[in-house]
Formats: sequence, structure tokens, C-alpha cells
Amino acid sequence: MLRTILKSKIQKAVVTECNLEYSGSITIDDNLLDAADIIPNEKVQVVNLNTGARIETYVISGAKGSGVIGMNGGAARCAVVGDRLLIMSYVLMETKDAVTQEPKVICLNGNNKIQDKK
Repeated sequence: MLRTILKSKIQKAVVTECNLEYSGSITIDDNLLDAADIIPNEKVQVVNLNTGARIETYVISGAKGSGVIGMNGGAARCAVVGDRLLIMSYVLMETKDAVTQEPKVICLNGNNKIQDKK
């Protein structure tokens, strides 16, 4: 049996830009992607801590060290600059492996720099 298990989480990301005219997705600083083990085009769930909105989209790599968290296309309607987000990715695993799975979790400060890793 396969189970859907949390693989990675970026906590307290601050939205730095919204671009309604882009074709879709969320742009994330490449350094943050590396730290959280998320790759470009990977599906993520995004939770807006300010509004409670939840969406699914895919990731676009942003410039390393930029701190960019950009909501694009329709996702730009789900947040405004300054909103705080949780960004989560999941993996399918066999139950025997899932029980010991430890997700990569990074917690960001107000400038989208890594404050803590788990």
C-alpha cells in the first residue's frame, strides 16, 4: 500500500511578489528549494497563514539568495505581498518506509532567510 507522506515544508515564507499575468505557479528562491529538497516543477500545496486559503500549484526556481516567494497566475489571487505561507510537498511511500519518514522542514525569518532547519 502507498501512502501520501509529508516530504518537505517551508514555514513562514513571506510573499514578495504577485504576478497575475504570469501563466501560473509559485516562484521560490533556489537556495530555499535546495534546503527543503523541492525541485522545479514539483507539485506543492500552499497554505496562506493570513487567510487560510489552500491551493496546489507547481514550483518555479527563483534567483539564488533573492528571498523571492512569488505567487503567479491564478495563485496570485490567493495572496498579497507580505502574507505568510506554508509550502509543502508530499511523496508516495510504502507503509514500511513511511513510518520512519522524517520530512525536511525549514523555518524562515521575515526576510525569507533560513532561521531553523529540522
